[in-house]
Amino acid sequence: MSEAINQGSVEYSICSKGIATIEFGHPLSNSLPGKVLQKLAQTITDLGNDTTVKVIILKSIGDKVFCAGASFDELISIKDLETGQIFFSGFANVINACRKAPKFIIGRVQGKAVGGGVGLASAVDYCLATRTADVKLSELAVGIGPFVVGPAVERKIGLSAMSELTINATEWRSADWAKKKGLYVDVFENTGDMDIEIKKLSEKLAQSNPEAMALLKEVFWKGTEDWDQLLADRASISGKLILSDFSVNAINEFKKK
Repeated sequence: MSEAINQGSVEYSICSKGIATIEFGHPLSNSLPGKVLQKLAQTITDLGNDTTVKVIILKSIGDKVFCAGASFDELISIKDLETGQIFFSGFANVINACRKAPKFIIGRVQGKAVGGGVGLASAVDYCLATRTADVKLSELAVGIGPFVVGPAVERKIGLSAMSELTINATEWRSADWAKKKGLYVDVFENTGDMDIEIKKLSEKLAQSNPEAMALLKEVFWKGTEDWDQLLADRASISGKLILSDFSVNAINEFKKK
């Protein structure tokens, strides 16, 4: 098993104003193995339950890639259904943690988002991005599909746009495209301008009524109450598909590149 699976980090800080910042990362383009996803989900949950926290900012390390999805090294090591279900539950748990946290989560997307990265951008409550934050759902290219992140992506940008990303799995869509579809609230020329806006917004939210924000979050996520089971079922679908001959061959071809 690749050493990369044991790498990666999730760190957080809380400032005196009650603004919590979560920063995740991995040396391989912020592609996240199961252990990092588990820690990320737990951190979101813990900060959501922390009464000193008023608002959460979600960001990643580096400049070029926000998140390249789940760890490909871990993906190619899957040999049985149970392992596959556990693997694909990684992003499901993070999405559900974002959904259930009674605090608004602001997404900071400074670079490209692929697969699960698009899922993360869809799961936050308010997402800002830079001009370089192109998006792609590449799962079909390796014989599976964006089953786990699909509900979050569809909820955010609609079935038509999600289908477009899913079917044309090897093509990037621009940050401006993502903004027009509703994934990003705004797109900035650089991270400096984006960070100024995030600071301004988070400080305003930190002064807002926590009870009102928690109740609004429930309103915004109405209709997703079945997602614990839905995303578990979707993880099972992907877990089965990744064991198929088609997926195994596609992954082996990818490894040759």
